[in-house]
Amino acid sequence: MAHDGQNAPMLHGTLLDNLTDLTGAAIAPAEAILETAKMHLRDLVTVDGRVSGAAVEAHQTAAHGLAWLATYVESLRQMQKWAEGLIAEGMFGEVEQLIHQIAFGEYLWQIYGGIPMNQGEMLRLQDIGLTQDEMQVMMTPEIMTLTQNGNTQAARIRLVELMQERSAEITVGKTGLDEELEMIREQFRRYAVERVEPDAHEWHLKDELIPMEIINELSEMGVFGLTIPEEFGGLGMSKASMCVVSEELSRGYIGVGSLGTRSEIAAELIIAGGTDAQKAKWLPKLASGETLPTAVFTEPNTGSDLGSLRTRAVQDENGDWKITGNKTWITHASRTHVMTVLARSKPDTTDHRGLSMFLAEKIPGDCANPFPTDGMSGGEIEVLGYRGMKEYELAFDNFHVKGENLLGGEEGKGFKQLMETFESARIQTAARAVGVAQSALDVSMQYAIDRKQFGKSLIEFPRVASKVAMMAVEIMITRQLTYFSAFEKDNGRRCDLEAGMAKLLGARVAWAAADNGLQIHGGNGFALEYKISRILCDARILNIFEGAAEIQAQVVARRLLA
Repeated sequence: MAHDGQNAPMLHGTLLDNLTDLTGAAIAPAEAILETAKMHLRDLVTVDGRVSGAAVEAHQTAAHGLAWLATYVESLRQMQKWAEGLIAEGMFGEVEQLIHQIAFGEYLWQIYGGIPMNQGEMLRLQDIGLTQDEMQVMMTPEIMTLTQNGNTQAARIRLVELMQERSAEITVGKTGLDEELEMIREQFRRYAVERVEPDAHEWHLKDELIPMEIINELSEMGVFGLTIPEEFGGLGMSKASMCVVSEELSRGYIGVGSLGTRSEIAAELIIAGGTDAQKAKWLPKLASGETLPTAVFTEPNTGSDLGSLRTRAVQDENGDWKITGNKTWITHASRTHVMTVLARSKPDTTDHRGLSMFLAEKIPGDCANPFPTDGMSGGEIEVLGYRGMKEYELAFDNFHVKGENLLGGEEGKGFKQLMETFESARIQTAARAVGVAQSALDVSMQYAIDRKQFGKSLIEFPRVASKVAMMAVEIMITRQLTYFSAFEKDNGRRCDLEAGMAKLLGARVAWAAADNGLQIHGGNGFALEYKISRILCDARILNIFEGAAEIQAQVVARRLLA
């Protein structure tokens, strides 16, 4: 993408002149590339006038690549919106400008040259069928200026210099959120610093459950009822507020940031699919933290294929239910009070249409007796990270569930009810990813400042500074994409596409930040005593739960082609 420079705007120091004019002009060509890619992929996967699932699977690399391309284009749109909003508020300072130009410089180059879907899979435009002639749309003076001069070593080093000067600020760069949401951020950042960070690493190393004292404090702060309507005892706040809370708590420790996810999923299920009586009974208890829930969906041989679940629910003569079967990867299963259990209540079915959702009450357990309720047993799954709530395998043998606890009072609706929660769950997971990435940045930057090698701090070496800078830039990109999906949800618009994109990118960014953070630590990063070793383990799960990256890309692609 070389050019003669005659049509390119001049540079001023490390910042590009007329930056937002440049970046604004770069979006339309990126959108044109995306539309061309959609056209090519539709031609590949359309059979008899309809998008074929088999054809999408056969062309999986191209389909998933389309999802990543769309995610990058949407990321650029949201970064432009962020920049313009800050300019309107008079808050687009040097830090923000550097983040913006580095983001565009890097992501435009990756669109043209190759998007990393993970460490070993690079998506190139020709994989989706684009020709060199079709790629020429990217050869505009504005894009060439940004790709040549946006993400330079000088820009990255200057950003890191400013980050060091402003280390007392909570985030690197203004987030663009309103004052109320930033006040919430400050509150939960203080809590995480004072109550979570000092002990999180020890909880991880000892593989201990997060203390009930922390859970009780979160209850008092309203975390479990954050988005539950006020009429049911919650705070009735926005999904955007949930993002901020999840981000800052996960920045302290992903286990603490994930505690609210259990209540979020359970509450969403009940709000969307429950009867009036179920809402009145369960929502106030979930909101107050009196009742702790867990989600019981996955089975040993199903993984992401929830439609093929085999755990069965049989109704007895009294109208109650008996559940029998095995479940796995059940987070926080022991000391919770209620399980949202997905089971097959229609034995003559083999797909999602025979599944029902149950609010299965249980007695909370402890370390000595984790599952004291009759009809169920379980064992802990030892895991690399994400340890604060523990993971379990469960076995049900005629486990009793009251008839009144069939969600919505109607069979066969379980899968549909669960699907309605995925938008919020994935938005929340993207926010957790931002928090984990931010924690990697926090500890790695401090280590790079403190650690001396060859007579100077590590952060003075350009490649170390560049790693730190790119963490900050990609955190902001993911943050803006996550907020966008939350705002769409708050405004009552369908946002499974946006939430999927945020989760897809957020998981990759968190892993990259943790991995690069460990590299900055060198050999010490491989030592268990250093926090970055935990952050790396915690970051890895984000690409798997709430929709593995491959499933997430598949979902996004199918929506784009619909």
